[in-house]
Amino acid sequence: MDIKKGDTVIVIAGNNLGQTGEVQRIVRGSVKYGHSKGAHDPNMDRVLVAGVNIIKKHQRRTGRVQTQAGIIEREAPLHHSNVMVVCPKCGKPTRIRVERTDEGKKIRHCKKCEGSLD
Repeated sequence: MDIKKGDTVIVIAGNNLGQTGEVQRIVRGSVKYGHSKGAHDPNMDRVLVAGVNIIKKHQRRTGRVQTQAGIIEREAPLHHSNVMVVCPKCGKPTRIRVERTDEGKKIRHCKKCEGSLD
């Protein structure tokens, strides 16, 4: 997955089509059952984007812990295939091209304007 925490992304599919926000967290998918339990499953990778995919969660008070009770609005994760990175240089949604330097580091580039994303 070429998306990193802190990237600005735009939603390209689903109910939140066209909304933009910053990636707050990457949620890596894992297999829960079967032969390879605990292994990484790329089909379940998700991203949490600030201000996008707002859901309402009904939260009740739990024990002595001071938790916020009632109806809470928060962001829910989106599948990584439904978002596209916005290039900071040209300001357009773009695909990412990854190059390796001589030292072995990976550098991400915008495919439209060849600008660096890192």
